[in-house]
Amino acid sequence: MLYLLLEPLKEHFSFLNVFRYITFRASYAAVTSLVLCFILGPPLIRWLKKIGIRDNLRPYLEHIHRSKKGTPTMGGIIMLMSITISIFLWADLGNRYILIVLFSLLWLGGIGIIDDILKVRRKTGLSARTKLLGQFVIGLTLGLILTFKPQVAGYENMTSVLFLKNVFLNMGIFYTPFIIFVIIGTSNAVNITDGLDGLATGLIVVTAIGYGILCYITGNVNISEYLNILFVHGSGELTIPCVSIAGAALGFLWFNSYPAQVFMGDTGSLALGGILAITAILIKQEILLMLLGGFFLIEALSVILQVLYFKITKGKRLFRMAPIHHHFEKLGWPEQKIVVRFWIIAILLALIGLSTLKIR
Repeated sequence: MLYLLLEPLKEHFSFLNVFRYITFRASYAAVTSLVLCFILGPPLIRWLKKIGIRDNLRPYLEHIHRSKKGTPTMGGIIMLMSITISIFLWADLGNRYILIVLFSLLWLGGIGIIDDILKVRRKTGLSARTKLLGQFVIGLTLGLILTFKPQVAGYENMTSVLFLKNVFLNMGIFYTPFIIFVIIGTSNAVNITDGLDGLATGLIVVTAIGYGILCYITGNVNISEYLNILFVHGSGELTIPCVSIAGAALGFLWFNSYPAQVFMGDTGSLALGGILAITAILIKQEILLMLLGGFFLIEALSVILQVLYFKITKGKRLFRMAPIHHHFEKLGWPEQKIVVRFWIIAILLALIGLSTLKIR
C-alpha cells in the first residue's frame, strides 16, 4: 500500500526513491511484523483464554506434557495478522505473486482457524480428508495458474535441479500433481513439527530467511545470471512476505518459547508451511526445500518410517515415539535442549542449501 501510494511521488520528492528498493521495504516489513506481534500478542492471548481456545493434549502425550494442558492455542492468528498487515504496507500489491501469497495465506489460515476451533468445541477438529481437500484446492489452483500463465515462458512444467548449472527437470503433466504434493507435504510437515515450545517457530524463521534470500536473487537479473539461477521477473517482491514471516515468527517466539504462553495451532502451522512451499514453487526452487526446510522433512520422515517399520515388523517401533522430537524426550533430553539443537541443525542445513547456489 505504501509502495503504491508513495512510489509515484518520487519525481517530486527524491527521498521517496528508497521505496524502489526491495531491500529497504523488506527491512521495514520484517520490523513491522515483529513489532506487530509484540503489540497484538498480549491482548490476543488474553482473548483466546477468555473464549476458551485452549489446547487439549492427546492421551499419549499427557504423561510428558501435563504442564502444557490448557495453554491457549490458535496463536498463529497473531502471526497471520502481523504478516498480512506488513505485506499490505510494504509490498507491491500489483504484483501477482504477492496476490497469490495473500490469497493462500488467508485460505490456509482459514482452514487452520476452523480446525483449531473445532478441536476445542468437539475435540476432533476437521477430518484429515477435509484438511487435505482444502490444501489440494490451493495446490490445484496454483498449478493451473502457473501452467496457463507461467513465471518464465518455456519453463512451465520445470523445476531447478540441485548442483547442476542451467539444468531443469521437466515434469510435463505431472507438474501440477507435484505442486499439490509440495504444498500438502510441507504444510503438514510443519504441523507435525509443532510439538515442542518454540520448535516449529524457530525453524520457520530459518526457512523463511533462506527463501527471502533466494527470492531476492531470483528476482535480480544480474545476481541470478552470475549464480546461474533461473531469473523470474517480479519474484524479488516475494522477499517481503518471506521476511515478514521471519519477523512475525521471531515476535511470536517471545510468547511461544519455553514455557509457552500460547501455541500457534493449525492456524499457524498449516498456513506458514503452505506459504513457504508456495514461495519455493513460485521461484522454481522446490527441491531446495529439502535443505532450507530440512528439519521439517526429517520430522515428517520419522513419522512415515515409524508407521512403516511398525507394520513390517508387526508391532516393533523404530523410535520410542514419533515425530522424532518426542523420541528424544523419551530419552530424557530436556525440552529446551532438543529445541535449540534442532535449530542448530536446521541452520546448518539451510547454509548448505544456500551454498549449493555457488556449487554448480
